[in-house]
Amino acid sequence: MTTNEELADLTERQLQIVRLIAQGCSNEEVGTTLGIAPRTAKAHSDALRQKLGVPKRRQIPAAFRALTGVDPLALAHEPAPALSGVGG
Repeated sequence: MTTNEELADLTERQLQIVRLIAQGCSNEEVGTTLGIAPRTAKAHSDALRQKLGVPKRRQIPAAFRALTGVDPLALAHEPAPALSGVGG
């Protein structure tokens, strides 16, 4: 398994979404955190479900870990530019 190649198949935004889902965030919370609409967050999670081959959103973090060997909670936290300097 080549983790870097598999990670390269996901966009930076998708990696952010994976991490937030692993933290237990809803689509609304993902949207607020990343400065996107909840509907856009849902579209990202739908794309991730297809890429990772799972039927349910809650299965995304486990499928990501199984595919890459990387704990999704360990993914670097990089706030969206729109939220830079907000919160902490």
